[in-house]
Amino acid sequence: MKKFFIPLSFIMGVVVLTSNYLVQFPINYYGLEEILTYGAFSYPVAFLITDLANRSYGKVVARKIVYVGFIIGIAFTLFFSTNFADLISVRIAIGSGTAFMVAQLLDVQIFDYLRKKKWFVAPLTSSLIGSTVDTFLFFSISFYATGIPWVTLSLGDLAVKIFVALAMLIPFRLLLGTLKASKA
Repeated sequence: MKKFFIPLSFIMGVVVLTSNYLVQFPINYYGLEEILTYGAFSYPVAFLITDLANRSYGKVVARKIVYVGFIIGIAFTLFFSTNFADLISVRIAIGSGTAFMVAQLLDVQIFDYLRKKKWFVAPLTSSLIGSTVDTFLFFSISFYATGIPWVTLSLGDLAVKIFVALAMLIPFRLLLGTLKASKA
């Protein structure tokens, strides 16, 4: 387990940094600039990490990965991605931290509650609920009253996160065997 704790925490931090950076860039193709940012594609990996840790090592370890990932992600965001002269950039850092912590800890609890169901029920349900909470907390804190169309951006973002949560079931199932095999 120790073999995977630091790498999973570090990857979690990188996912948070990447997503916080990419959320600043709307997709300027096919009229999607008002409903979708690039951050929607990277952030669901955070739920994959939490769910793999939860399934393989339990909710206590998954929570620890969330806490360490939070510290790494926020430190990376403040250092690499936050322009303190730009209020929206600061709000993105605050919104990201708040949404991440609430949504990831909620994901851990829901996953743990559903862990005895079929293999896909816990990761899919916890990721969908966590993504919904994360999306609306993040976008409302980061962009409310800024003139940025945060409601439509959050809906577009959530649609992609739902699609990616479904797609993440494939690596979840494949990686789960790797983590469990190394547990012994």
